[in-house]
Amino acid sequence: MKIALIAEEATPLTHSAGTRPASQETRVTALARELVNQDHDVTVFARKDAADLPDHGELPGGVAVRHVTAGPAEGLSGAELLPHMRTFAARLGEFWRGQQPDVVHAVCWTGGLAALAGARDQDIPVVQTFHSLSAAERRHHVAARSSDGDDSTRSRLERAIARSADAVVANNSDETIDLARLGVPRSAISVVPFGVDTEQFSPDGPVAPRSERPRLVAVATHLERDGLETAVRAMSDIPETELLIVGGPERKMLRKDDACCELARLAGGLGVSDRVMFTGRVSHGDMPALLRSADLLVDMSWYEPFGMATLEAMACGTPVVASAIGGHRDTVVDGTTGMLVPPGQPALLARRIRRLLANPMLLEGYGIAAADRARARYSWDRVGRETVSVYDHARRPGSGLEAEVEAIQDELTGEELSAA
Repeated sequence: MKIALIAEEATPLTHSAGTRPASQETRVTALARELVNQDHDVTVFARKDAADLPDHGELPGGVAVRHVTAGPAEGLSGAELLPHMRTFAARLGEFWRGQQPDVVHAVCWTGGLAALAGARDQDIPVVQTFHSLSAAERRHHVAARSSDGDDSTRSRLERAIARSADAVVANNSDETIDLARLGVPRSAISVVPFGVDTEQFSPDGPVAPRSERPRLVAVATHLERDGLETAVRAMSDIPETELLIVGGPERKMLRKDDACCELARLAGGLGVSDRVMFTGRVSHGDMPALLRSADLLVDMSWYEPFGMATLEAMACGTPVVASAIGGHRDTVVDGTTGMLVPPGQPALLARRIRRLLANPMLLEGYGIAAADRARARYSWDRVGRETVSVYDHARRPGSGLEAEVEAIQDELTGEELSAA
């Protein structure tokens, strides 16, 4: 197939080796490469967000990248992108009239807007993946970034996009419920998770230096929702154990970051500051060694659509204790690859961790099972094949909701988009 991947906020040529493991560019780059490996022709369409980006480029492995000029050549997100999606969509449509893809796959809601408008009247099936849904963020009390603008606008457009696409890819089983509530037919929804590079993240390889104490690792990807406070509070009931918080701002900026300073003050007040350490930002390439050095990964996120940190730890053979929410409930098999704990309960978390650290044989068994599950279910090879199956479904006649498509395309090509 000729596949167009729409990632208006993701520029793989500059960000593919970034430090955010669950970022759009990581997902788009890994998926695109896998689809090419499976003999498909893939072009990634991204908005030009830097002046020095070329109009055309190519990723290693043969993935074509086209940077589309739409708005200022700087990083934008959420509501900042909306006024420029009309231009982005128009240029996509012009390109596709000359070189029509077999399927268009949009990542994130703003990409969905552009994909649906660009494919108008061209009979190109559109597949939609949401990086996250506003309904789920509200339910899990995740504050929207200021750049996302009016949440009601985003919610309304997400509903329209989801109902208009020929097929929708859910990140996890919980998301299928949210999509159904938006009015998407169950037959149009497929769960295809975020994948993991099982060659980079594997039990074999270098191990980061560590002390003699049992080590817990927590990964900070979204400090406002990572539940790190729960992990720090639990440390007062887990003696002789260290907690390594990986990620966040650059190391030199740790003392200036409000969230990190608040966690450090909490650790000091609990008398565990000598056992709670912060690495600051870590490159994706250094993550496997750090994860292999841990006895347990602890992820008490309040909201986690991907379960990325837990998945990468599992692929390294490191068992996890994770919050029983979102993507974790798909990724972690409770009592087999690790344990699931309700978020926000440090005393219960501490009891579960003490139980595991006191039973090395159980811990080892969890690690073996975790690595097996990561390889079997979450390799990019399998994720790529499942994604292609969604494309095949979307290309069947009558798979979409034609009335809804017409409605949203009329809206997107009108003046309301510019006003939004």
